[in-house]
Amino acid sequence: MSKSIFQSGQQIPGYNIPVLNERAVRASAGILFLFAIVAFMNAWLVGDFQPTRIFVIAFLIDFTLRIFINPGYAPSLILGQWIVRKQQPEYVGAPQKRFAWTIGFVLALTMLYLVVFNNVIGPINLVVCSLCLLLLFFESVFGICLGCMVYRLFNDKAELCPGGVCESKPDPGAGGNLSQGLIVPVFLLVLGFIANGLADRKPIVAEHANETVQASPVNPAEAERCKVPEFAKAMGHEEKWKLHNNCK
Repeated sequence: MSKSIFQSGQQIPGYNIPVLNERAVRASAGILFLFAIVAFMNAWLVGDFQPTRIFVIAFLIDFTLRIFINPGYAPSLILGQWIVRKQQPEYVGAPQKRFAWTIGFVLALTMLYLVVFNNVIGPINLVVCSLCLLLLFFESVFGICLGCMVYRLFNDKAELCPGGVCESKPDPGAGGNLSQGLIVPVFLLVLGFIANGLADRKPIVAEHANETVQASPVNPAEAERCKVPEFAKAMGHEEKWKLHNNCK
């Protein structure tokens, strides 16, 4: 992104502040979100925290390079830049992006302390991971930088915000009208009724007349596999763990 090693963003003629290619930043957020959700679901569903530990370390290295050296050397941004290389660059201000990345850096440090160094398992991990996923999701899917919005609360002179939100105001009705807004809650209400109806349906069990069904003996290996780990009990996740692991 820049010929200088230690620099946050590019110095491009016509822009009086360092800038970044928003398309590459958004692509990198999508890449990180993909690996983050895979690690999160491994921890949540099967209790395997190893992918989370690896991702936290990789995330921390990536964001350390972005903040303290140069975004151009961050692996996820390099990959994101390559993916969108044929797209027209959309330049945004680097200062607010750097602030947003600092929030991610703090979250990564917190997870490093909790999960990697101390092997802590509990609600605090869920809160930190959920916040990180939320930031990455909004960035990659909607192109909304929540950290940049926080930056603007303290700096009303922010320039070149993603999506041009600092420089322009939406036209009346840009977000849709009232009738369109009513469609969403009606749609969710209909889905709620459908889900409730499906929940009342019971599986059909074949009845065998004059046939005595004997309970099969418990397989010791299966019993050991279905033993609920302590972390699931500590999180109040015991029944869900059994459900996800097909245990009764």
